[in-house]
Amino acid sequence: VQLQASGGGLVQAGGSLRLSCAASGRTFSRYTMSWFRQAPGKEREFVAYIIWSGDITHYAASAKGRFTISRDTAKNTLYLQMNSLKSEDTAVYYCAAGTVQSVSVNQYDYWGQGTQVTVSS
Repeated sequence: VQLQASGGGLVQAGGSLRLSCAASGRTFSRYTMSWFRQAPGKEREFVAYIIWSGDITHYAASAKGRFTISRDTAKNTLYLQMNSLKSEDTAVYYCAAGTVQSVSVNQYDYWGQGTQVTVSS
């Protein structure tokens, strides 16, 4: 699976962004898809995942209520709608694909290249 993340940018606090992750290669629909992020000087951290059917989603506490993960299997695309952005959301955001439902970086087999999100206060 090849993953290509896009949609990052500079936004003011309180604003919104929608990230996309285009997948190609193996059957996208059978993977759990996730978003992680990594701020400067910090470890990569889990943001949200969605299982292959789209029926189950899970969010980090920091994302719950503000971010929404979704997937369009027909378009082989994963999304992350981010609302009410805060300065602490500033990070490089990565999409990832794996065969298990996990919040652990180590459980994901495929990674996108990352897209920068910068939230100005």
